[in-house]
Amino acid sequence: MSNTIRVALAGAGAFGLKHLDGIKHIDGVEVVALISRDLDKTRAVADQYGIEQATTDLDEVLARDDIDAVILCTPTQMHARQAIACMQAGKHVQVEIPLCDVLADGEDVLRVQQETGLVAMCGHTRRFNPSHQYVHQRIEAGEFNIQQMDVQTYFFRRTNMNALGEPRSWTDHLLWHHAAHTVDLFAYQCGSPVVQANAVQGPKHPELGIAMDMSIQLKAANGAICTLSLSFNNDGPLGTFFRYIGDTATYIARYDDLITGRDEVIDVSKVDVSMNGIELQDREFFAAIREGRQPNASVASVLPCYRVLHDLEQQLEA
Repeated sequence: MSNTIRVALAGAGAFGLKHLDGIKHIDGVEVVALISRDLDKTRAVADQYGIEQATTDLDEVLARDDIDAVILCTPTQMHARQAIACMQAGKHVQVEIPLCDVLADGEDVLRVQQETGLVAMCGHTRRFNPSHQYVHQRIEAGEFNIQQMDVQTYFFRRTNMNALGEPRSWTDHLLWHHAAHTVDLFAYQCGSPVVQANAVQGPKHPELGIAMDMSIQLKAANGAICTLSLSFNNDGPLGTFFRYIGDTATYIARYDDLITGRDEVIDVSKVDVSMNGIELQDREFFAAIREGRQPNASVASVLPCYRVLHDLEQQLEA
């Protein structure tokens, strides 16, 4: 690998653009290929970001020997298969959340990562948001222990649209996508695996075929509990809001903002080199490649989350 890490990005949708915006601020990294399903749109985005190759064919890009890594921002159902293809082509890979929506596929990704020794990372951005990093640092310092997390993940998404208001080519999922953030973060922040999990869901959408409302309860081995409410029906403040209830404080995290339970603002601007969680996630990916190590949010470290999601899906289907 040269001093510059040469990257291909697959998926020129809303989240792909977030990665391109973040990478602009990272030295020693160049995006040299963009892959997406609509060639005209892909070319337009490539021109906007100064990317030399625009194509609809991932295999064409994987055949290049001058590309070191791939970031996958493609539809969920493609993630595992494409991540495996990237590693089999000798490329480090970061795949956006969720790693998979079938546990066996995620297990296959881990197997190939272990066979190749390449860096394989999943986009569990909450591990990197400065607000959650602040809480994690207090936990690691022995100054704070979680007793309960109360989390709300709310969107208004009764049609199949993405974050840019454009039609999706795939269907989002409360369990495998949005719950994955919290299930992983809860275990990560507690430093303790999930040992009990329960879920109920509301009626499925007649056209989308997915539950639009869901409630999940978790318990970690250390005794901490988590209550997660999710909805695609919520016509109000959108996003995910985390309340950490601990032995010494209460914290409320809203993406990159953090306040105490008494509405006191906490300055998290100096927690890391950026306030952009996606940029920080990408920095970790590239640092792991340079340093020859597995990253925070490696496939191996996040797979326990997907095992919990699998168990919850079995409950819901029963």
